[in-house]
Parts: sequence; C-alpha cells; structure tokens
Amino acid sequence: MKFKPSEALEEQFDSVPFDPRFPTQNQTRYCYQSYLDFHRCKKKHSEEYDACQYFKKIYTSLCPIAWVDKWDEQVEAGCFAGRI
Repeated sequence: MKFKPSEALEEQFDSVPFDPRFPTQNQTRYCYQSYLDFHRCKKKHSEEYDACQYFKKIYTSLCPIAWVDKWDEQVEAGCFAGRI
C-alpha cells in the first residue's frame, strides 16, 4: 500500500525558533522560561492573545508532558516556585 498525499496529517508541525538567550543544545531553560512567559502573558492579557499562543506553542513543543502536568498542578495549588 502506497502513501498518498491526501492521507497526510492535517496539522502542520514546526520546530521552535532559535532564541539567542538559550544557545546550547540543552533546552531546559528555554522550556521553563517559555512556560513562565505564557502564564505571565495569560495573566496580563488572555490565553487567546497571539503572543501568549506563541509562548504556549514553544513550551508545549519543548517541555516534557510530565513536567507541564506537574507545573500546572503546582500553579493551581498556589505552590509553583516560579514568579508568574
């Protein structure tokens, strides 16, 4: 069975853009900073704001799901260590 272009995934996947603040291969800080930036943006504007969606795209691409789940639980409980 051959793959047909019409069977391609509908969603387009992109990698996150280069950020000179995080030049090394270890992207942990970039992940964490993007998570913080998203929540700060969401707090100031709304989740639908374009800049907030940009940060969300980055942290959902870079961060392991388990980390995000744990951070979300901590934010909801009010015990997240980062400044949001």
